[in-house]
Amino acid sequence: MTIAQDNKSKILFAAGIYNIVYGAYLVLLPKHFFEITGMGLPKYLEFWQCIGMIVGVYGLGYIIAARDYIKHYPIVLVGFLGKIFGPIGFAGALFQKTLPVEFGIMIIPNDLIWWVPFFLMLKKAYSVHQFKA
Repeated sequence: MTIAQDNKSKILFAAGIYNIVYGAYLVLLPKHFFEITGMGLPKYLEFWQCIGMIVGVYGLGYIIAARDYIKHYPIVLVGFLGKIFGPIGFAGALFQKTLPVEFGIMIIPNDLIWWVPFFLMLKKAYSVHQFKA
């Protein structure tokens, strides 16, 4: 089995598709999440749409990296760090009471569920690259 055919690559590809779809959702329907959660709309929805654009671009990167996540581990690393720092930022905003707890619903599908597979990909990439420095 080649690297591109293993389950980690399939998961990374799925993360890419998810990010592209979710990013498009934020860009095309920027009010929807706020309306269904009952939160007030942010003053500048364009910033929310910009976040959607960034999420979608990450998705493209994940799809590229899925072909060989060992070779493209920097893309996986950057994505993993975003998935770690996003919840940390949310926790800070929750602590400061600048975001409601309902906002955290996004943390589960956008960040938390990807921690283990991204970590395992990075662990594998490290084991391959550590002796090639």
